[in-house]
Amino acid sequence: MKKISVFMLIGIFLFLAVTSFASSPDDILGVWFNQEKDAKIEIFKCWEKYCGKVVWLKDPNYPEGSKDGIPGMPKLDHNSPDPDLRKAPVIGLQIVHDFAFAGDNRWKGGKVYDPKNGKTYSGKMTLVSPNELHLRGFIGISLIGRTAVWSRE
Repeated sequence: MKKISVFMLIGIFLFLAVTSFASSPDDILGVWFNQEKDAKIEIFKCWEKYCGKVVWLKDPNYPEGSKDGIPGMPKLDHNSPDPDLRKAPVIGLQIVHDFAFAGDNRWKGGKVYDPKNGKTYSGKMTLVSPNELHLRGFIGISLIGRTAVWSRE
């Protein structure tokens, strides 16, 4: 009888441990470091969906000897495919667009813009823990892509 009680307690504990982290749609709101820790992105609500913009850069200005911009001036989105947007500062640039909560700690159906190469990818996000967000950008199907691990500041 004791063995059954111990096994039941272990089973209940494991069940609670697995189900204790269940997210609500707004759990991704806030400021996140990108994987390289050289930028912070604020995730915010855009209507019923979720978006994100760059709010901080480790190196916000062009360095001396830069070929991309005037040294000392703010970095611009010079890789944008739209010539009119190449003069937009990277700080304040929206790079996460229109993700919808899909349940089970997942958001999908959005787009991710990478200012380092000027490309936009389909995306999905998974909140692994309250302080770890996996953002996957891909072309076509999710198998062809890359996952970046973002962390809370």
